[in-house]
Amino acid sequence: MHLASNASENKITPRSVAIVGAGQAGLLLGCALLDKGYSVTMVTNRSAEDVWHGKVMSSQFIFDPALQIERDFGMNQWEAECMKTEGISFSIPMPDGSGNRAIHWHARLNAYGQSVDQRVKMPGWMKEFERRGGELRFDDVGVAELDQLAAEYELVLLAGGKGEIVKLLGTDESRSPVKQPMRQLALTYVTGMKRHDYYECVNFNLIPGVGEYFVFPALTTKGADGTQDCDIMVFEGVPGGPMDCWGEAKTPEQHLEISLNILKTFVPWEYERSRDCQLTDANGILAGRITPTVRNPVLTLPSGRKVFGMGDAVLVNDPITGQGSNNATKGAKHYYDAILARGAAAFDEAWMRQTFDALYNGYAEKVVRWTNSLLFPPPEHIVKLLGAAQQAPSLASRIANGFNDPRDYAEYWFDAADAENLIASEMQKLAA
Repeated sequence: MHLASNASENKITPRSVAIVGAGQAGLLLGCALLDKGYSVTMVTNRSAEDVWHGKVMSSQFIFDPALQIERDFGMNQWEAECMKTEGISFSIPMPDGSGNRAIHWHARLNAYGQSVDQRVKMPGWMKEFERRGGELRFDDVGVAELDQLAAEYELVLLAGGKGEIVKLLGTDESRSPVKQPMRQLALTYVTGMKRHDYYECVNFNLIPGVGEYFVFPALTTKGADGTQDCDIMVFEGVPGGPMDCWGEAKTPEQHLEISLNILKTFVPWEYERSRDCQLTDANGILAGRITPTVRNPVLTLPSGRKVFGMGDAVLVNDPITGQGSNNATKGAKHYYDAILARGAAAFDEAWMRQTFDALYNGYAEKVVRWTNSLLFPPPEHIVKLLGAAQQAPSLASRIANGFNDPRDYAEYWFDAADAENLIASEMQKLAA
């Protein structure tokens, strides 16, 4: 246990941490710190019941390295129940509109990934947080409330990714090259999808000039307190294109109808699996836009006290690469290690900036760069790379497993010569 001495009362008290926002990053870190003897208070404006009965918030797919962090922290409560996704599949349709595929391959991940609906996970984690001894408060937090928390606690973490308060951190323009939303996003949670005749995959479909569609199995809510298997459809439409049509959906039923029409038009092989699908529930839909953003990690309050941003509050990626919950999880582990290593020293601004910069420079920057690259039309060397993976299973495997740790893409994704060298080496292996 990391302790601080309270000289006036001549006793030892645990170090105190307040976390604003009960999402993937905040709850994971809070529960882990409680296990190490820290005093942790979490402030959120939504109860477990509100979350369970509310709208879906994310597609929240988690690959194995982040799943392992959950396991290590004893936070993998649904792992046995949730369907296991063991691979990545990738398709690009023929440009002639024939409904055939120009590129199609699938490759196994080194270890499976999973998606547990945050409407299941966050209520469960909130209960776990309290079971471990944390204090859960329900309140809307603005600047005055943050200042009060900063006066009361040694460290205040802002982990809520939505709402006005995170905007106070301000955008780090040098780390945020994309200045506007590049996709119209939509989620559709469904039951009744036909399974593949091979292992379960995150199925990516890249439709040039239109956008992307990907789909994978998940665990979602059922009624007041049950769970059920489902599939999550994720649509990423180029603004102004034919997939940018969600404003036409006035009811959940219309949202499903539009989803199926898009599949029928652009990815008929996905429509064949999905034609009999039904919505999981009326709240199993979402549509919106995201501007990929890296924010400044430190907020200075009117009093001069500091608040440290984490998770979605500081790193907002487009969902196109499925890295959001993975970034939040790996970031929570990074902050956890830094907090423990700090011992009894002050959580000052220099420590906050050093901690975030180490996360960004050592990991997140590579994820941001790769994710942002996919928001633009693919250069010729990427199309060649994805096509070559159709012939070379070891290349398909390498591309697929980059989702586990996107830093590997820096070796070959961004430079045409690096990509050509990798393709040549993989083709030599095939010929040998």
